[in-house]
Amino acid sequence: MNWDCQGVSKSAHAVALGVVVSLVAACGEHPPVDSVQRGYRGTGMVQVTNPRATAAKEVTNVVPAPIPPIPTGGPLAKDVYKNVQVLTDLDVGTFTRLMVAVTQWVSPEQGCNYCHVPGDLAADNIYTKIVSRRMFEMTRHINSTWTSHVGTTGVTCYTCHRGLPEPANVWHAGANGTAPTGMTGWRYGQNEPSAMVGLTSLPNDPFSTFLQREGNIRVAGTAALPNDVGSSKASIQHTEWTYGLMMHMSQGLGVNCTYCHNTRSFAPWELSTPQRATAYSGIRMVRDVNATYLQSLQSVFPKDHLGPTGDVPKVNCATCHQGVFKPLYGVSMLKDYMELAKPGPVVAPAAAQAPAAGGPVAAPA
Repeated sequence: MNWDCQGVSKSAHAVALGVVVSLVAACGEHPPVDSVQRGYRGTGMVQVTNPRATAAKEVTNVVPAPIPPIPTGGPLAKDVYKNVQVLTDLDVGTFTRLMVAVTQWVSPEQGCNYCHVPGDLAADNIYTKIVSRRMFEMTRHINSTWTSHVGTTGVTCYTCHRGLPEPANVWHAGANGTAPTGMTGWRYGQNEPSAMVGLTSLPNDPFSTFLQREGNIRVAGTAALPNDVGSSKASIQHTEWTYGLMMHMSQGLGVNCTYCHNTRSFAPWELSTPQRATAYSGIRMVRDVNATYLQSLQSVFPKDHLGPTGDVPKVNCATCHQGVFKPLYGVSMLKDYMELAKPGPVVAPAAAQAPAAGGPVAAPA
């Protein structure tokens, strides 16, 4: 047997090296990695990225080619088609082009029948049509009201759906072990590692507190139990909820904590990056979307689309961002579909809506 100068067999060295290589390869974080200095040296203000992971994300963030524009100025769709309730300001050509685009964005395999009754496009028999109306209202609301977060880039249906009828990243209360299962079976959503919070033991439903209700995000908790409502202080439990949300945001955007915060002191706004203000607006935008638009569909969604506690699917940061710092790497699809940027009438959702009086031809939405 061959022995090296330290008395260890070369074969043992080879085995050990193979184990190390396998472990590093399995982690997916083997060198080289990229880093960008975002602040003063010595403060740890560095963004670290894996070029292999970045390349994989680029594939999933390809923007579909826009449908060529068509001449505008024809009659309004609401005057030609039956039961147009939301997109009442669009002419027939623009309306039809948008319907074709939305089919590609949301239901490319199912086609128009995902929302419409074959042979009677004006009927409201399918729940997805009621949902789609609400989603058109929501998209226009985001693009016209929440420019503090989406800027002029805006959003379209594709931002979240990416060719799927339901976005890949939605959440339900109780979906990750947060629902009670008996006196001995409920861990209050902790110590059950979830991908939602980076596989940590942090509470895996920070969304109900911060992205559905208007809970104050605090990290300086020293009390074991929650303080009175409205207190500026936070409990340790509240602090852990905050860290759970931060873990989600870091993963959802594919960034380090230093994308928004300064490592010298995370709390002061004057030391933070401009992205923190954008994230602040984003959190409030998500709350608005969940409370105003998605929860209003509670009676519309069938039971098999509700969560363990009976709630509708809701959005979080990953729903739009899907692992990158800007959805679709900042490419704007809205510029090709500016009809989604107009504020429009709000139609209250209902389990079933009778077709409205209209023109002689059945209409999609």
